[in-house]
Amino acid sequence: MTIGSTSSAKRNPHPAWTQWLLPSIGDLIFIALLGLLAYSALSVRLLGDAGIGWHIRTGQLILATHTIPRVDPFSSTMAGQPWFAWEWLYDALVGWLDRAAGLNGVVFFTASIIALTFSWAFRLLMRRGTNFLVALILVLLATSASMIHFLARPHVVSWLLTVACFWILESSDKQQPNGGKRAPSWSLWLLPPLLVVWVNVHGGFLVAFALLGIYWLSAVWRWFRLTEDRFEPVLQKIRAGKRARDLALVGIVSALTTLINPYGWRLHLHIYRYLSNRFLMDHIDEFQSPNFHGVAQKCFAVLLMLTLIVVAAKSRQASPVQPIGVQSSEALIVLFAVYSGLYASRNIPVSALLLILVIGPQLSNALETFAATLSKRRIDSSSPGAASPHFLQRMQVIESSLYGHIWPIVAILLTCWIAFHAGKLGTKPLTNAHFDTKRFPVGAVSYLEQRNVQGPIFTPDFWGGYLIYRLYPRTKVVIDDRHDFYGEQFLKSYLRTMHVEPAWKDFLDQHDVRYIVVPKDSALANILLETPAWQSIYSDNVASAFAQTPTPVQESGKSVPRP
Repeated sequence: MTIGSTSSAKRNPHPAWTQWLLPSIGDLIFIALLGLLAYSALSVRLLGDAGIGWHIRTGQLILATHTIPRVDPFSSTMAGQPWFAWEWLYDALVGWLDRAAGLNGVVFFTASIIALTFSWAFRLLMRRGTNFLVALILVLLATSASMIHFLARPHVVSWLLTVACFWILESSDKQQPNGGKRAPSWSLWLLPPLLVVWVNVHGGFLVAFALLGIYWLSAVWRWFRLTEDRFEPVLQKIRAGKRARDLALVGIVSALTTLINPYGWRLHLHIYRYLSNRFLMDHIDEFQSPNFHGVAQKCFAVLLMLTLIVVAAKSRQASPVQPIGVQSSEALIVLFAVYSGLYASRNIPVSALLLILVIGPQLSNALETFAATLSKRRIDSSSPGAASPHFLQRMQVIESSLYGHIWPIVAILLTCWIAFHAGKLGTKPLTNAHFDTKRFPVGAVSYLEQRNVQGPIFTPDFWGGYLIYRLYPRTKVVIDDRHDFYGEQFLKSYLRTMHVEPAWKDFLDQHDVRYIVVPKDSALANILLETPAWQSIYSDNVASAFAQTPTPVQESGKSVPRP
Protein backbone atom coordinates (compact mmCIF):
# COMPACT_ATOMS: atom_id res chain seq x y z
CA MET A 1 0.00 0.00 0.00
CA THR A 2 1.34 3.42 -0.93
CA ILE A 3 2.41 5.70 1.88
CA GLY A 4 -0.14 8.41 2.45
CA SER A 5 -3.13 6.28 1.43
CA THR A 6 -4.09 5.18 4.95
CA SER A 7 -6.92 6.75 6.88
CA SER A 8 -4.45 8.38 9.27
CA ALA A 9 -2.81 10.04 6.28
CA LYS A 10 -6.09 11.69 5.36
CA ARG A 11 -6.44 13.36 8.73
CA ASN A 12 -4.64 16.63 9.19
CA PRO A 13 -3.26 16.77 12.75
CA HIS A 14 -2.24 20.44 12.46
CA PRO A 15 -4.24 23.67 12.83
CA ALA A 16 -5.51 25.20 9.60
CA TRP A 17 -3.19 28.21 9.79
CA THR A 18 -0.12 25.96 9.63
CA GLN A 19 -1.15 24.77 6.18
CA TRP A 20 -0.49 28.29 4.92
CA LEU A 21 2.37 29.54 7.11
CA LEU A 22 4.65 26.53 7.52
CA PRO A 23 7.00 25.89 4.57
CA SER A 24 6.94 22.44 3.01
CA ILE A 25 10.08 20.55 2.06
CA GLY A 26 9.45 21.54 -1.55
CA ASP A 27 9.33 25.18 -0.45
CA LEU A 28 12.59 24.79 1.45
CA ILE A 29 14.26 23.25 -1.61
CA PHE A 30 13.14 26.26 -3.66
CA ILE A 31 14.36 28.79 -1.08
CA ALA A 32 17.69 27.01 -0.59
CA LEU A 33 18.44 26.83 -4.32
CA LEU A 34 17.35 30.42 -4.91
CA GLY A 35 19.53 31.64 -2.04
CA LEU A 36 22.59 29.64 -3.07
CA LEU A 37 22.40 30.65 -6.71
CA ALA A 38 21.56 34.31 -6.14
CA TYR A 39 23.61 35.26 -3.07
CA SER A 40 26.67 33.01 -3.02
CA ALA A 41 29.68 32.58 -5.29
CA LEU A 42 27.44 30.44 -7.50
CA SER A 43 25.92 33.67 -8.84
CA VAL A 44 29.18 34.26 -10.70
CA ARG A 45 29.14 30.67 -11.91
CA LEU A 46 25.74 31.24 -13.51
CA LEU A 47 27.54 33.74 -15.76
CA GLY A 48 30.19 31.19 -16.69
CA ASP A 49 29.08 31.00 -20.34
CA ALA A 50 29.86 34.04 -22.48
CA GLY A 51 26.91 33.28 -24.75
CA ILE A 52 24.61 35.13 -22.36
CA GLY A 53 26.32 38.28 -23.62
CA TRP A 54 24.93 38.07 -27.13
CA HIS A 55 21.57 36.86 -25.80
CA ILE A 56 21.31 40.06 -23.74
CA ARG A 57 22.35 42.32 -26.60
CA THR A 58 19.97 40.55 -28.99
CA GLY A 59 17.11 41.12 -26.56
CA GLN A 60 17.96 44.80 -26.18
CA LEU A 61 18.11 45.12 -29.96
CA ILE A 62 14.63 43.57 -30.16
CA LEU A 63 13.31 45.97 -27.52
CA ALA A 64 14.87 48.98 -29.24
CA THR A 65 13.71 48.17 -32.77
CA HIS A 66 10.52 46.22 -31.95
CA THR A 67 11.58 43.68 -34.56
CA ILE A 68 13.22 40.28 -34.40
CA PRO A 69 16.64 40.18 -36.13
CA ARG A 70 16.76 38.40 -39.46
CA VAL A 71 20.44 39.09 -40.23
CA ASP A 72 23.57 39.05 -38.08
CA PRO A 73 24.30 42.33 -36.25
CA PHE A 74 27.33 41.24 -34.21
CA SER A 75 30.14 39.83 -36.37
CA SER A 76 32.37 41.45 -38.95
CA THR A 77 32.70 38.21 -40.90
CA MET A 78 29.00 37.38 -41.36
CA ALA A 79 27.46 40.86 -41.23
CA GLY A 80 24.20 40.96 -43.14
CA GLN A 81 23.98 37.18 -43.49
CA PRO A 82 20.65 35.49 -42.62
CA TRP A 83 20.52 34.55 -38.94
CA PHE A 84 17.95 32.61 -36.91
CA ALA A 85 17.51 34.33 -33.54
CA TRP A 86 15.44 31.32 -32.52
CA GLU A 87 15.60 32.03 -28.78
CA TRP A 88 14.29 35.56 -29.22
CA LEU A 89 11.66 35.39 -26.46
CA TYR A 90 14.27 34.49 -23.85
CA ASP A 91 16.60 37.14 -25.32
CA ALA A 92 13.98 39.86 -25.00
CA LEU A 93 13.36 38.97 -21.35
CA VAL A 94 17.03 38.90 -20.28
CA GLY A 95 17.70 42.01 -22.36
CA TRP A 96 15.05 43.85 -20.38
CA LEU A 97 16.31 42.44 -17.08
CA ASP A 98 19.87 43.57 -17.83
CA ARG A 99 18.65 47.04 -18.76
CA ALA A 100 16.53 47.31 -15.60
CA ALA A 101 18.71 45.55 -13.03
CA GLY A 102 22.00 44.68 -14.71
CA LEU A 103 23.42 41.19 -14.46
CA ASN A 104 21.82 40.83 -11.03
CA GLY A 105 18.45 40.66 -12.78
CA VAL A 106 19.65 37.99 -15.21
CA VAL A 107 21.02 35.89 -12.34
CA PHE A 108 17.83 36.32 -10.32
CA PHE A 109 15.72 35.05 -13.21
CA THR A 110 18.00 32.06 -13.86
CA ALA A 111 18.16 31.13 -10.17
CA SER A 112 14.36 31.32 -9.90
CA ILE A 113 13.84 29.02 -12.89
CA ILE A 114 16.32 26.44 -11.60
CA ALA A 115 14.87 26.52 -8.08
CA LEU A 116 11.31 26.15 -9.40
CA THR A 117 12.30 23.23 -11.64
CA PHE A 118 13.79 21.05 -8.92
CA SER A 119 11.30 21.98 -6.20
CA TRP A 120 8.46 21.11 -8.59
CA ALA A 121 10.17 17.81 -9.42
CA PHE A 122 10.22 17.03 -5.68
CA ARG A 123 6.52 17.77 -5.33
CA LEU A 124 5.69 15.61 -8.36
CA LEU A 125 7.67 12.74 -6.87
CA MET A 126 5.69 13.03 -3.64
CA ARG A 127 2.38 13.17 -5.53
CA ARG A 128 3.33 10.06 -7.51
CA GLY A 129 3.77 8.04 -4.32
CA THR A 130 7.50 8.40 -3.64
CA ASN A 131 8.32 8.47 0.02
CA PHE A 132 9.81 11.61 1.49
CA LEU A 133 13.38 10.37 1.95
CA VAL A 134 13.71 8.78 -1.51
CA ALA A 135 12.27 11.89 -3.18
CA LEU A 136 14.70 14.16 -1.35
CA ILE A 137 17.74 12.02 -2.23
CA LEU A 138 16.74 11.74 -5.88
CA VAL A 139 16.20 15.49 -6.23
CA LEU A 140 19.57 16.21 -4.61
CA LEU A 141 21.25 13.79 -7.02
CA ALA A 142 19.51 15.32 -10.04
CA THR A 143 20.41 18.83 -8.87
CA SER A 144 24.05 17.86 -8.38
CA ALA A 145 24.17 16.15 -11.79
CA SER A 146 22.78 19.29 -13.43
CA MET A 147 25.21 21.73 -11.84
CA ILE A 148 27.62 21.56 -14.78
CA HIS A 149 24.90 23.36 -16.78
CA PHE A 150 23.81 25.84 -14.13
CA LEU A 151 24.31 28.70 -16.55
CA ALA A 152 22.33 31.79 -17.50
CA ARG A 153 21.23 30.42 -20.85
CA PRO A 154 17.80 29.57 -22.31
CA HIS A 155 18.30 25.83 -21.80
CA VAL A 156 17.35 26.19 -18.10
CA VAL A 157 13.84 27.22 -19.20
CA SER A 158 13.69 23.96 -21.17
CA TRP A 159 14.28 22.05 -17.93
CA LEU A 160 11.21 23.64 -16.36
CA LEU A 161 9.10 23.09 -19.46
CA THR A 162 10.21 19.43 -19.59
CA VAL A 163 8.88 18.90 -16.06
CA ALA A 164 5.65 20.66 -17.07
CA CYS A 165 5.30 18.45 -20.16
CA PHE A 166 5.86 15.28 -18.11
CA TRP A 167 3.29 16.41 -15.56
CA ILE A 168 0.67 17.10 -18.26
CA LEU A 169 1.17 13.76 -20.01
CA GLU A 170 1.43 11.66 -16.87
CA SER A 171 -1.37 13.22 -14.85
CA SER A 172 -3.81 13.16 -17.78
CA ASP A 173 -3.54 9.36 -18.07
CA LYS A 174 -6.33 7.33 -16.46
CA GLN A 175 -3.96 4.40 -16.04
CA GLN A 176 -1.54 6.07 -13.61
CA PRO A 177 0.74 4.06 -11.34
CA ASN A 178 0.44 4.22 -7.56
CA GLY A 179 -3.10 5.52 -7.69
CA GLY A 180 -1.95 8.97 -8.75
CA LYS A 181 -4.56 11.69 -9.03
CA ARG A 182 -5.73 12.20 -12.59
CA ALA A 183 -5.81 15.72 -14.01
CA PRO A 184 -8.92 17.03 -15.84
CA SER A 185 -9.47 15.60 -19.32
CA TRP A 186 -8.73 18.94 -20.93
CA SER A 187 -5.26 19.15 -19.36
CA LEU A 188 -3.69 17.55 -22.45
CA TRP A 189 -4.64 20.70 -24.35
CA LEU A 190 -2.17 22.65 -22.23
CA LEU A 191 0.54 21.22 -24.48
CA PRO A 192 -0.12 23.35 -27.60
CA PRO A 193 0.20 26.72 -25.78
CA LEU A 194 3.17 25.33 -23.89
CA LEU A 195 4.83 24.50 -27.22
CA VAL A 196 4.15 28.00 -28.55
CA VAL A 197 6.25 29.42 -25.73
CA TRP A 198 8.83 26.65 -25.85
CA VAL A 199 9.60 26.91 -29.58
CA ASN A 200 10.38 30.62 -29.15
CA VAL A 201 12.57 30.07 -26.10
CA HIS A 202 14.79 27.09 -26.88
CA GLY A 203 15.26 24.22 -29.29
CA GLY A 204 14.63 21.77 -26.46
CA PHE A 205 10.95 21.77 -27.49
CA LEU A 206 11.82 18.57 -29.37
CA VAL A 207 11.77 16.77 -26.00
CA ALA A 208 8.02 17.38 -25.83
CA PHE A 209 7.49 15.47 -29.07
CA ALA A 210 9.71 12.63 -27.85
CA LEU A 211 7.54 12.32 -24.73
CA LEU A 212 4.35 12.65 -26.76
CA GLY A 213 5.52 9.84 -29.03
CA ILE A 214 6.37 7.65 -26.07
CA TYR A 215 2.95 8.04 -24.45
CA TRP A 216 1.20 7.54 -27.79
CA LEU A 217 3.12 4.31 -28.44
CA SER A 218 2.26 3.14 -24.92
CA ALA A 219 -1.43 3.80 -25.47
CA VAL A 220 -1.36 1.98 -28.82
CA TRP A 221 0.50 -0.93 -27.24
CA ARG A 222 -2.04 -1.06 -24.41
CA TRP A 223 -4.90 -1.13 -26.93
CA PHE A 224 -3.20 -3.83 -28.99
CA ARG A 225 -2.39 -6.13 -26.04
CA LEU A 226 -5.73 -5.97 -24.22
CA THR A 227 -8.18 -8.74 -25.00
CA GLU A 228 -11.96 -8.50 -25.29
CA ASP A 229 -12.91 -11.68 -23.44
CA ARG A 230 -14.05 -9.89 -20.25
CA PHE A 231 -15.92 -6.70 -19.48
CA GLU A 232 -13.09 -4.88 -17.67
CA PRO A 233 -10.48 -5.42 -20.41
CA VAL A 234 -13.02 -4.18 -22.96
CA LEU A 235 -13.42 -0.93 -21.03
CA GLN A 236 -9.64 -0.59 -20.72
CA LYS A 237 -9.26 -1.19 -24.45
CA ILE A 238 -11.79 1.56 -25.20
CA ARG A 239 -9.95 3.95 -22.87
CA ALA A 240 -6.62 3.07 -24.45
CA GLY A 241 -7.99 3.73 -27.93
CA LYS A 242 -9.39 7.09 -26.86
CA ARG A 243 -6.09 7.96 -25.17
CA ALA A 244 -4.16 7.16 -28.36
CA ARG A 245 -6.55 9.28 -30.45
CA ASP A 246 -6.35 12.20 -28.01
CA LEU A 247 -2.56 12.08 -27.95
CA ALA A 248 -2.39 11.91 -31.75
CA LEU A 249 -4.70 14.91 -32.12
CA VAL A 250 -2.86 16.93 -29.47
CA GLY A 251 0.44 16.00 -31.10
CA ILE A 252 -0.71 17.22 -34.52
CA VAL A 253 -2.03 20.49 -33.08
CA SER A 254 1.16 20.94 -31.04
CA ALA A 255 3.29 20.39 -34.15
CA LEU A 256 1.29 23.03 -35.99
CA THR A 257 1.62 25.49 -33.12
CA THR A 258 5.42 25.23 -33.28
CA LEU A 259 5.11 27.00 -36.64
CA ILE A 260 4.11 30.09 -34.63
CA ASN A 261 7.61 31.51 -34.61
CA PRO A 262 9.29 34.28 -36.60
CA TYR A 263 10.76 31.84 -39.13
CA GLY A 264 7.96 29.32 -39.60
CA TRP A 265 8.93 25.90 -40.95
CA ARG A 266 12.41 27.19 -41.83
CA LEU A 267 13.29 27.09 -38.14
CA HIS A 268 12.60 23.34 -38.03
CA LEU A 269 14.74 22.80 -41.12
CA HIS A 270 17.53 24.88 -39.59
CA ILE A 271 17.46 22.89 -36.33
CA TYR A 272 17.48 19.61 -38.26
CA ARG A 273 20.51 20.65 -40.29
CA TYR A 274 22.28 21.82 -37.15
CA LEU A 275 21.68 18.66 -35.13
CA SER A 276 22.42 16.35 -38.07
CA ASN A 277 25.77 17.98 -38.89
CA ARG A 278 28.34 15.42 -37.76
CA PHE A 279 31.23 17.89 -37.72
CA LEU A 280 29.41 20.26 -35.36
CA MET A 281 28.19 17.46 -33.11
CA ASP A 282 31.72 16.04 -32.90
CA HIS A 283 33.45 19.35 -32.13
CA ILE A 284 31.06 21.32 -29.90
CA ASP A 285 31.97 20.52 -26.29
CA GLU A 286 28.45 20.35 -24.90
CA PHE A 287 27.46 17.74 -27.47
CA GLN A 288 30.26 15.41 -26.37
CA SER A 289 29.51 12.40 -24.21
CA PRO A 290 29.96 13.05 -20.48
CA ASN A 291 33.30 12.53 -18.79
CA PHE A 292 32.45 10.57 -15.66
CA HIS A 293 35.48 11.79 -13.73
CA GLY A 294 33.61 14.98 -12.77
CA VAL A 295 31.46 15.23 -9.64
CA ALA A 296 28.28 16.12 -11.54
CA GLN A 297 28.78 13.26 -13.98
CA LYS A 298 29.35 10.86 -11.08
CA CYS A 299 25.99 11.90 -9.62
CA PHE A 300 24.39 11.13 -12.97
CA ALA A 301 26.14 7.75 -12.93
CA VAL A 302 24.57 7.08 -9.51
CA LEU A 303 21.16 7.81 -11.01
CA LEU A 304 21.91 5.37 -13.81
CA MET A 305 22.82 2.69 -11.26
CA LEU A 306 19.62 3.34 -9.29
CA THR A 307 17.71 2.98 -12.54
CA LEU A 308 19.31 -0.41 -13.11
CA ILE A 309 18.34 -1.44 -9.58
CA VAL A 310 14.72 -0.43 -10.22
CA VAL A 311 14.67 -2.32 -13.53
CA ALA A 312 16.09 -5.42 -11.84
CA ALA A 313 13.58 -5.18 -8.98
CA LYS A 314 10.64 -4.85 -11.39
CA SER A 315 11.83 -7.80 -13.47
CA ARG A 316 12.03 -9.96 -10.35
CA GLN A 317 8.54 -8.98 -9.23
CA ALA A 318 7.05 -9.65 -12.69
CA SER A 319 3.73 -8.47 -11.30
CA PRO A 320 0.88 -7.48 -13.62
CA VAL A 321 -0.49 -5.01 -11.08
CA GLN A 322 0.29 -1.98 -13.20
CA PRO A 323 -1.37 -1.55 -16.60
CA ILE A 324 0.67 -2.59 -19.62
CA GLY A 325 0.75 0.94 -21.04
CA VAL A 326 2.16 2.37 -17.83
CA GLN A 327 5.00 -0.14 -17.83
CA SER A 328 5.83 0.49 -21.48
CA SER A 329 5.76 4.29 -21.15
CA GLU A 330 8.08 4.17 -18.14
CA ALA A 331 10.46 1.81 -19.92
CA LEU A 332 10.58 4.00 -23.03
CA ILE A 333 11.16 7.17 -21.01
CA VAL A 334 14.01 5.46 -19.17
CA LEU A 335 15.57 4.34 -22.47
CA PHE A 336 15.19 7.84 -23.93
CA ALA A 337 16.67 9.51 -20.84
CA VAL A 338 19.62 7.11 -20.55
CA TYR A 339 20.49 7.34 -24.25
CA SER A 340 20.24 11.14 -24.44
CA GLY A 341 22.24 11.60 -21.23
CA LEU A 342 25.03 9.32 -22.44
CA TYR A 343 24.99 10.82 -25.94
CA ALA A 344 25.68 14.43 -24.91
CA SER A 345 26.57 16.06 -21.61
CA ARG A 346 24.19 18.95 -22.35
CA ASN A 347 21.29 16.47 -22.03
CA ILE A 348 22.21 15.36 -18.50
CA PRO A 349 19.84 17.75 -16.63
CA VAL A 350 16.77 16.75 -18.67
CA SER A 351 17.77 13.08 -18.49
CA ALA A 352 18.26 13.27 -14.73
CA LEU A 353 14.86 14.92 -14.21
CA LEU A 354 13.06 12.33 -16.32
CA LEU A 355 14.85 9.45 -14.61
CA ILE A 356 14.00 10.53 -11.07
CA LEU A 357 10.36 11.21 -11.99
CA VAL A 358 10.03 7.69 -13.40
CA ILE A 359 12.08 5.63 -10.96
CA GLY A 360 11.08 7.49 -7.78
CA PRO A 361 7.81 5.63 -7.09
CA GLN A 362 9.32 2.29 -8.13
CA LEU A 363 12.41 2.75 -5.97
CA SER A 364 10.22 3.75 -3.06
CA ASN A 365 8.08 0.61 -3.49
CA ALA A 366 11.18 -1.58 -3.72
CA LEU A 367 12.54 -0.15 -0.47
CA GLU A 368 9.18 -0.63 1.25
CA THR A 369 9.13 -4.26 0.15
CA PHE A 370 12.67 -4.72 1.41
CA ALA A 371 11.80 -3.06 4.74
CA ALA A 372 8.71 -5.26 5.11
CA THR A 373 10.83 -8.36 4.51
CA LEU A 374 13.28 -7.26 7.20
CA SER A 375 10.49 -6.50 9.67
CA LYS A 376 9.13 -10.03 9.30
CA ARG A 377 12.50 -11.44 10.21
CA ARG A 378 12.99 -9.04 13.11
CA ILE A 379 12.48 -10.73 16.44
CA ASP A 380 12.11 -7.57 18.49
CA SER A 381 9.55 -5.36 16.76
CA SER A 382 10.27 -2.51 19.20
CA SER A 383 13.82 -2.04 17.97
CA PRO A 384 14.84 1.45 16.75
CA GLY A 385 14.47 0.55 13.09
CA ALA A 386 10.72 -0.03 13.45
CA ALA A 387 10.01 3.69 13.86
CA SER A 388 11.41 4.69 10.46
CA PRO A 389 8.34 3.85 8.34
CA HIS A 390 6.09 5.74 10.74
CA PHE A 391 8.38 8.76 10.60
CA LEU A 392 8.29 8.74 6.79
CA GLN A 393 4.50 8.45 6.87
CA ARG A 394 4.26 11.45 9.18
CA MET A 395 6.53 13.46 6.90
CA GLN A 396 4.38 12.45 3.93
CA VAL A 397 1.24 13.64 5.71
CA ILE A 398 2.82 16.93 6.75
CA GLU A 399 4.21 17.60 3.26
CA SER A 400 0.88 16.92 1.54
CA SER A 401 -1.02 19.16 3.98
CA LEU A 402 1.15 22.27 3.46
CA TYR A 403 0.10 24.23 0.42
CA GLY A 404 0.48 27.90 1.29
CA HIS A 405 3.82 28.49 -0.49
CA ILE A 406 4.03 31.88 1.19
CA TRP A 407 7.75 31.68 1.92
CA PRO A 408 8.85 30.98 -1.68
CA ILE A 409 6.78 33.98 -2.75
CA VAL A 410 8.45 36.10 -0.06
CA ALA A 411 11.87 34.84 -1.20
CA ILE A 412 11.11 35.77 -4.82
CA LEU A 413 9.85 39.24 -3.92
CA LEU A 414 12.83 39.90 -1.65
CA THR A 415 15.36 38.69 -4.23
CA CYS A 416 13.63 40.71 -6.93
CA TRP A 417 13.76 43.83 -4.75
CA ILE A 418 17.47 43.32 -4.09
CA ALA A 419 18.24 42.66 -7.77
CA PHE A 420 16.44 45.82 -8.88
CA HIS A 421 18.22 47.91 -6.21
CA ALA A 422 21.81 47.27 -7.31
CA GLY A 423 22.11 44.07 -5.27
CA LYS A 424 21.58 45.88 -1.97
CA LEU A 425 19.14 45.53 0.89
CA GLY A 426 19.07 49.05 2.21
CA THR A 427 22.72 50.04 2.24
CA LYS A 428 24.09 46.54 2.67
CA PRO A 429 25.33 44.86 -0.56
CA LEU A 430 24.18 41.25 -0.78
CA THR A 431 24.92 40.29 -4.37
CA ASN A 432 27.06 41.53 -7.22
CA ALA A 433 26.63 39.39 -10.31
CA HIS A 434 29.54 39.78 -12.74
CA PHE A 435 31.64 37.90 -15.22
CA ASP A 436 34.49 36.04 -13.52
CA THR A 437 37.80 37.88 -14.01
CA LYS A 438 39.62 34.54 -13.81
CA ARG A 439 37.57 33.06 -16.65
CA PHE A 440 36.98 35.95 -19.03
CA PRO A 441 39.33 38.55 -20.57
CA VAL A 442 37.94 41.38 -18.44
CA GLY A 443 41.23 43.29 -18.23
CA ALA A 444 42.09 42.91 -21.91
CA VAL A 445 38.65 44.06 -23.06
CA SER A 446 38.75 47.03 -20.69
CA TYR A 447 42.13 48.00 -22.16
CA LEU A 448 40.74 47.88 -25.71
CA GLU A 449 37.57 49.68 -24.67
CA GLN A 450 39.52 52.54 -23.13
CA ARG A 451 41.43 53.00 -26.37
CA ASN A 452 38.27 52.94 -28.47
CA VAL A 453 39.53 50.27 -30.87
CA GLN A 454 37.40 49.68 -33.95
CA GLY A 455 38.23 46.06 -34.63
CA PRO A 456 37.36 43.62 -35.97
CA ILE A 457 38.56 41.60 -32.98
CA PHE A 458 39.42 37.92 -33.19
CA THR A 459 38.84 35.91 -30.01
CA PRO A 460 37.99 32.27 -29.25
CA ASP A 461 34.37 31.36 -29.84
CA PHE A 462 33.85 30.81 -26.11
CA TRP A 463 34.79 34.46 -25.43
CA GLY A 464 32.93 36.03 -28.35
CA GLY A 465 29.68 36.56 -26.46
CA TYR A 466 31.49 38.40 -23.68
CA LEU A 467 33.10 40.78 -26.16
CA ILE A 468 29.71 41.40 -27.76
CA TYR A 469 28.29 42.25 -24.33
CA ARG A 470 31.11 44.68 -23.61
CA LEU A 471 31.83 46.27 -27.00
CA TYR A 472 28.69 46.08 -29.18
CA PRO A 473 27.70 48.10 -31.22
CA ARG A 474 30.96 50.05 -31.54
CA THR A 475 33.17 47.03 -32.21
CA LYS A 476 32.38 43.74 -33.90
CA VAL A 477 33.86 40.30 -33.32
CA VAL A 478 35.12 37.80 -35.85
CA ILE A 479 33.41 34.80 -34.25
CA ASP A 480 31.36 33.80 -31.20
CA ASP A 481 29.61 30.62 -30.04
CA ARG A 482 26.64 30.71 -32.44
CA HIS A 483 28.00 27.60 -34.15
CA ASP A 484 24.79 26.86 -36.05
CA PHE A 485 25.12 30.31 -37.67
CA TYR A 486 28.78 30.21 -38.71
CA GLY A 487 28.62 26.72 -40.19
CA GLU A 488 31.03 23.89 -40.79
CA GLN A 489 33.45 25.40 -43.33
CA PHE A 490 33.90 28.63 -41.40
CA LEU A 491 34.55 26.75 -38.15
CA LYS A 492 37.08 24.45 -39.81
CA SER A 493 39.09 27.46 -40.95
CA TYR A 494 38.75 29.03 -37.49
CA LEU A 495 40.02 25.88 -35.78
CA ARG A 496 43.11 25.78 -38.02
CA THR A 497 43.99 29.21 -36.70
CA MET A 498 43.28 28.39 -33.06
CA HIS A 499 45.35 25.18 -33.24
CA VAL A 500 48.12 26.90 -35.26
CA GLU A 501 47.92 24.36 -38.05
CA PRO A 502 49.42 24.90 -41.54
CA ALA A 503 48.04 28.06 -43.21
CA TRP A 504 46.84 29.35 -39.84
CA LYS A 505 47.36 32.96 -40.97
CA ASP A 506 44.93 32.66 -43.87
CA PHE A 507 41.85 33.04 -41.69
CA LEU A 508 43.19 36.24 -40.10
CA ASP A 509 44.14 37.74 -43.46
CA GLN A 510 40.89 36.74 -45.13
CA HIS A 511 38.77 38.47 -42.49
CA ASP A 512 40.94 41.58 -42.04
CA VAL A 513 41.54 40.95 -38.34
CA ARG A 514 43.02 44.00 -36.60
CA TYR A 515 43.11 42.85 -32.98
CA ILE A 516 43.38 39.45 -31.28
CA VAL A 517 42.44 38.49 -27.71
CA VAL A 518 43.33 34.90 -26.77
CA PRO A 519 44.12 32.89 -23.63
CA LYS A 520 47.58 33.84 -22.36
CA ASP A 521 49.27 30.43 -22.65
CA SER A 522 47.47 29.27 -25.80
CA ALA A 523 49.37 28.06 -28.85
CA LEU A 524 48.13 31.05 -30.85
CA ALA A 525 49.35 33.54 -28.23
CA ASN A 526 52.81 31.96 -28.20
CA ILE A 527 53.23 32.03 -31.97
CA LEU A 528 51.93 35.60 -32.23
CA LEU A 529 54.72 36.69 -29.88
CA GLU A 530 57.17 35.43 -32.51
CA THR A 531 55.30 36.84 -35.50
CA PRO A 532 56.52 40.29 -36.70
CA ALA A 533 53.11 41.14 -38.16
CA TRP A 534 51.63 41.22 -34.66
CA GLN A 535 52.65 43.08 -31.51
CA SER A 536 51.63 42.39 -27.93
CA ILE A 537 49.73 45.31 -26.41
CA TYR A 538 48.31 43.78 -23.22
CA SER A 539 48.77 40.69 -21.08
CA ASP A 540 47.57 39.43 -17.71
CA ASN A 541 47.06 36.04 -16.10
CA VAL A 542 44.00 35.30 -18.27
CA ALA A 543 44.44 36.82 -21.71
CA SER A 544 46.89 38.39 -24.09
CA ALA A 545 45.90 41.06 -26.61
CA PHE A 546 47.67 41.69 -29.90
CA ALA A 547 47.39 44.43 -32.50
CA GLN A 548 48.30 44.18 -36.13
CA THR A 549 51.66 45.83 -36.76
CA PRO A 550 51.07 48.67 -39.27
CA THR A 551 52.91 48.44 -42.56
CA PRO A 552 54.62 51.61 -43.86
CA VAL A 553 51.62 52.25 -46.13
CA GLN A 554 49.22 51.89 -43.25
CA GLU A 555 51.32 54.21 -41.07
CA SER A 556 51.32 56.98 -43.70
CA GLY A 557 47.58 56.59 -44.29
CA LYS A 558 46.83 56.10 -40.58
CA SER A 559 44.35 53.37 -41.49
CA VAL A 560 45.05 51.36 -38.34
CA PRO A 561 44.86 53.18 -34.99
CA ARG A 562 47.89 52.48 -32.84
CA PRO A 563 47.04 51.62 -29.25
